[in-house]
Amino acid sequence: MSIPQTGGGPIEHSDQLAEYLAAGCKPRDDWRIGTEHEKFGYCKQSLKPIPYDGTASIFAVLDGLRQRHGWAPVEEAGKLIGLTKDGANVSLEPGGQLELSGAPLATIHETCDEVNAHLKDVRDIADTLGVGFIGLGAAPIWSYEDMPMMPKGRYTLMRDYMDRVGTMGKSMMFRTCTVQVNLDFESEADMVKKMRVAIALQPVATALFANSPFFDGDVNGHKSWRSRVWRDLDPDRTGTLPFVFEDGFGFQRWVDYALDVPMYFVYRDGTYIDALGQSFRDFLAGNLPALPGEVPTLSDWADHLTTIFPEARVKQFIEMRGADGGPWRRLCALPAFWVGLMYDKSALDAAWDLVKHWDDETREALRIAASEDGLQARTHGIDMHELARQTLAISEQGLKARARAGVGGLVTDETHFLNALKESVESGKVPADELLDRYHGVWDGDLKQIYQDFSY
Repeated sequence: MSIPQTGGGPIEHSDQLAEYLAAGCKPRDDWRIGTEHEKFGYCKQSLKPIPYDGTASIFAVLDGLRQRHGWAPVEEAGKLIGLTKDGANVSLEPGGQLELSGAPLATIHETCDEVNAHLKDVRDIADTLGVGFIGLGAAPIWSYEDMPMMPKGRYTLMRDYMDRVGTMGKSMMFRTCTVQVNLDFESEADMVKKMRVAIALQPVATALFANSPFFDGDVNGHKSWRSRVWRDLDPDRTGTLPFVFEDGFGFQRWVDYALDVPMYFVYRDGTYIDALGQSFRDFLAGNLPALPGEVPTLSDWADHLTTIFPEARVKQFIEMRGADGGPWRRLCALPAFWVGLMYDKSALDAAWDLVKHWDDETREALRIAASEDGLQARTHGIDMHELARQTLAISEQGLKARARAGVGGLVTDETHFLNALKESVESGKVPADELLDRYHGVWDGDLKQIYQDFSY
């Protein structure tokens, strides 16, 4: 979840909303990669989620990172709720999931170094506290009642709203984790093509990174339960967005869509003001019930954009949102997969050629099938295993064409970051399959073994 946005004066005319998005356009040489990943923290002794306060706690981890690794504190109402350093930030998800939102970096080599340094620092602190962290798409054992509530006003409002609009909103907030990548665009036309490819191929990412076959202490019948959760969260702000594939899609059409998404809040002077279900269109007219007579700022608009949760979304960059949280090496594979598809023109064209004939029904069916069956998914004449093979080959060619060297020039490109995905395509198995094999095999149905075998 995002931290409050800053900067930007009052919105004086509606054109500013699309102009805000268009301001994200960057020349190709300035394109960057921002990787985000979430992980569950737990007490090693009890295997329960760690609370906010206490000796073995979220606060203790954040404070340790602040004191020992040079992070600056971010506070809300006097509570430490995040950290910043060198363009990156560490923040808290509603149930205490710890998230790194990485700095915008030029290569996968750099973003992987950032991920590695962060996880080593977290482990350095966690080991002294008796705390562990694990990368999974969904909490395998913990119930909703087990989960702590982080001291962030945004989450209190969201939690109270979720049961009004869907059945799985609180499951998403408290018991799921993801890995995402944020990528740039050159122009409106470039954004349009990237968004279409992103949404169409998000099921491939869901399948390759599927890592949540357990929930409430049992097998749940899905390879990615996290993806299943998103389907029943809130239809106003989730989904595969058919309008993205219609003629005329661009920044203004995204604005029109976002304006129709009900609001959550307005952030003022450190406080989240309840605007649940209210209209940003009314806000523009000075008629928001939560703040009568006030008009929004660009910061309010930026905040509102963070409350929209489709499979891919536009801010001043594009966010890829389809993958489960997972093992250490896959945290670098996710940005590599999408950079290979998106940051080389020939690769992007090839990816679009792969999906441009699909209709809305096909895209949604693939989303559902990927959640249920991973690489074994088959729907509408499409074999997910073969689709993943083709998509991964395009991504690999895109990374070769980028030819971004690392390790002092000894590594000539970024293709090796795809190795974990290539292994999955070769074997036909993704992380969820490995978890299920162990559950039915050496674990003999004992899910507690997951913490020993798969923690960072």
